[in-house]
Amino acid sequence: MVPMAAALLVPLGFVGGVVTTLAGQGGGLLLVLALSSVVGPHGALALTTPALLFGNMHRAWLCRRVVAHRLAATLVLGVVPGAYLGGRFAGAAPAWLLSGALVLVTALAVLKAAGWLKASVPHRALAPAAAVIGALAGTSGGAGLLLGPLVHSTGLRGAAFVGTVAAIATALHAARLVAYGSSGMLTGAQVPLAALLAVGIFAGNLAADRLRSRLGDRVTARLELGTLVGCAALALAGVT
Repeated sequence: MVPMAAALLVPLGFVGGVVTTLAGQGGGLLLVLALSSVVGPHGALALTTPALLFGNMHRAWLCRRVVAHRLAATLVLGVVPGAYLGGRFAGAAPAWLLSGALVLVTALAVLKAAGWLKASVPHRALAPAAAVIGALAGTSGGAGLLLGPLVHSTGLRGAAFVGTVAAIATALHAARLVAYGSSGMLTGAQVPLAALLAVGIFAGNLAADRLRSRLGDRVTARLELGTLVGCAALALAGVT
């Protein structure tokens, strides 16, 4: 990565942290799509995973008092094995396949956020559904965004929603990190760049955490949909 592109990692991470802390989702997909234009889909997945791991861990800590621990534990049982298997597959998958997965996941997320795709998941099916989402996240990165609608369907809103999604996503990204590291997709040379991205995410988390209480649900919903539309534009423009 050229120095000029590396210098953009902190502000890019800041935007991702703000978006996810306010809307509960969307920032990670935005980061993967943006970085794919510079380092390709494999590099983008590898770079963002450590940063998103610590970013979600930080976000879960900020919302720790309202996290739905029982629900989080149920979904973690599904996302961890799914994300690991998906991550192992991503290491051997061709770039065009990962790019196609990103476009598909972005389209599904936009349809869901716009209300054109409606689905309810019974409680007994939460863990299996989470496993599918974890597998998609391992191969496309942004599929973790589909975790938001799953948690949303259980009735969680506001800070409890944001914190619970972050807690589950922490486990998801940890599984991806192990898979990418063991397959050679993530190397030591990428760690400093991932650290820059993480610094931006931390700063964005803190800034948005202070803003969240001042914004209503309507504003955050518009922010989420706007982010998804932007992600769709990036994907369809061939950035991935």
